[in-house]
Amino acid sequence: MLRVSLLKNGNNVIFTNMIKLKTFLYLVIFVSAYAVAQKPFVFQNEPIEPGTKNHFEIPVISETDSTFIPITIFHGSKPGSVLGITAGVHGYEYPPILAAQQLNQKIDPEKLSGTIILVQIANVPAFLGRSPFLNPLDHKNLNRSFPGDATGSITHRMADILTKEVIARSDFFVDMHAGDAPEDLRSYNAWYHSEALPEVSKKGREMAMAMGFDYSIIFNIPEKRLQKPSLYCSQEAFHRKIPAVDIECGRLGIPDKIKTNRIVNGMLSLLAHLKMMNSGKKETSTKPIVISQRFTIKSKSTGLFYTERRAGDFIKKGEPVGYITDFFGNTIENIRASQSGMILYMIGTPPINKGETIMNVGVIPK
Repeated sequence: MLRVSLLKNGNNVIFTNMIKLKTFLYLVIFVSAYAVAQKPFVFQNEPIEPGTKNHFEIPVISETDSTFIPITIFHGSKPGSVLGITAGVHGYEYPPILAAQQLNQKIDPEKLSGTIILVQIANVPAFLGRSPFLNPLDHKNLNRSFPGDATGSITHRMADILTKEVIARSDFFVDMHAGDAPEDLRSYNAWYHSEALPEVSKKGREMAMAMGFDYSIIFNIPEKRLQKPSLYCSQEAFHRKIPAVDIECGRLGIPDKIKTNRIVNGMLSLLAHLKMMNSGKKETSTKPIVISQRFTIKSKSTGLFYTERRAGDFIKKGEPVGYITDFFGNTIENIRASQSGMILYMIGTPPINKGETIMNVGVIPK
């Protein structure tokens, strides 16, 4: 009887210990799940719940002007990185703006890990005013105004808000551009590189490689340049040690569907690379040609520019690439290539002013 009683007590102890162990394991799992659970993302003092998206119109007001910046926040159901995206820094560059509209529909926050801050149109006055390069309210270039100034003109205040609310809150950043109204452009992307920021540069390169463009450019930034105002939107991110990529896709201010879709697909590939969202697309196998050297051909005259060349054309050193006439049709300047390379972008319309860039040419590695 004693032996049986001891066996029963032993079984009870084992049973009790098993219950305690299971309870402990359930508690560990519960606590672990809670610890990695996605928390609300606060933007403009408004909490955005996991798995949802919110639209915001951020007011920008100066002493003489006012506008707004439309921004969409996608807050994923799972934790992850914060990706900042800007479109429409130049309001006449339509493919990136239209791509942002598509991304608004294609990004599902319930299937997203992390958070996306998408600036639908950074420069609304230029967009509505159909104004190339400049904000018509103060005639300043938003992409030469970063990091901005909260007490400056309307463009500097726009840059200040974009810097503080979008760029500074991002782990990764993409600024989407195209050829503006007078610019013929061959599509490419680019990333920032500096010997002073090797890890940030490496991540930027990986971002660019993942997007599937067939040409990628290195924006080399000397260490001394990092100590000066960034001026450029994406360079402001790099100055803040945030991996940054530029997209240039589209030409002459044309709302091209093919270019728009190219940008969308590139961004979806990037989201997959950052492990933020599975778009269902196969990972790109494109290995881009990397361009590390560029040169510009500038005008020495004011008048009318004539050329048979187009962006994407290859030119050889010394060959003619166009000419300029005065306003009576007399040739006043013959233009030749100073080096060999591929035209990345160029003036695609007749007006030309002295000192303007006629062509930006990439040196193709051998």
